[in-house]
Amino acid sequence: MVRVAGIDCGTNSIRLLVADVDEQGRLTDLDRRMEVVRLGQGVDRTGRLAPDALERTLDAARRYAAICAELGAERIRFVATSATRDAENRADFVAGVRDALGVEPEVIEGVEEASLSFRGATSVLAGKHPGPFLVVDIGGGSTELALGTTSVVASHSMDMGCVRLTERHLHSDPPTQEEIAAASADVVAALDAAAREVPFGRTATLVGLAGSVTTVTAHVLDLDEYDPHAIDGAVLPVDKVLVASRELLTMSRAKRSRLPFMHPGRVDVIGAGALVWSDVVSRVRSEVGIAGGRLRSVVVSEHDILDGIALSAAERG
Repeated sequence: MVRVAGIDCGTNSIRLLVADVDEQGRLTDLDRRMEVVRLGQGVDRTGRLAPDALERTLDAARRYAAICAELGAERIRFVATSATRDAENRADFVAGVRDALGVEPEVIEGVEEASLSFRGATSVLAGKHPGPFLVVDIGGGSTELALGTTSVVASHSMDMGCVRLTERHLHSDPPTQEEIAAASADVVAALDAAAREVPFGRTATLVGLAGSVTTVTAHVLDLDEYDPHAIDGAVLPVDKVLVASRELLTMSRAKRSRLPFMHPGRVDVIGAGALVWSDVVSRVRSEVGIAGGRLRSVVVSEHDILDGIALSAAERG
């Protein structure tokens, strides 16, 4: 048994998991939390991490360091993804995290991000649903797609996430039809590129991860509050996912903010996240149909890249 900490620092949020990992690779959570810090604020336009966004993120990292110390984490792995990959001043971020946590943050590429997401999700889904799994992790700056059954056989990282798409296109409140069309065109183009590397038609189980997907799921389930236990493992009809995604996309921010399950840090970007998820689901359903199958439902998991990071930390000496 080893006690580990995994930290996932994305474009919109930073998350911590402290867990015990046994000899069979099973995780027992001790602390799992998330803060919206919007590290990727403006990165798509400027190519740099904004000073206030960097400070918000390092503040959270210092709080996470205290939790890791209090719980006695023996190994810590800190992974940074899309926003940091794209930033000219990522060295400032790396130095700040090193000072806060005493570990070197790893700025990973999209292929490794997809692999970690796949591992985290399938660590709990394997045996419950048929493979191949197409695991889709919609982040703030990028979306990772990974196909496989026991391991990844094909993957692709799209530079398309809820923060990036909002900043590029969805400026009105609520978004105009013209803005939605332009945003969707970007997603469709990204999916065309992904389809050249990932054979969507082989999907037996489509799995959605991360805050945009889980928030759409909460809307489908009409939850009175955000309940990860109700969301984790949910199996949802495709048509209900598409309807709920459209509702969130076209809703005003004021109305979104009144939804009892909505995190305040997602109010302005959930429309874009819902659009990405909707376009992915529609495309995969179509490709599975062309291949002679039927995709009737999607599976949602609260276990994702964070679990993959923690599991990989346990394997390091």
